Amino acid sequence: MNKLISKVKSFYGHTVDETKKCTWPNKQELIESTVVVIISLAILVITVGVLDKVYSSVIEKIIG
Repeated sequence: MNKLISKVKSFYGHTVDETKKCTWPNKQELIESTVVVIISLAILVITVGVLDKVYSSVIEKIIG
């Protein structure tokens, strides 16, 4: 049991050390990234919606 606790403590310590090495985005970078994600999602949603309408129309014409 002590070996398990020792491993967990070691893992936690390494995790904290690695987290300190990370560089976090500043507010401006975070805003820019968020805008890019929102625009990308909007384009994807529109594309999927248009394709869904087109494919539905084609299938409806085939089926009758």
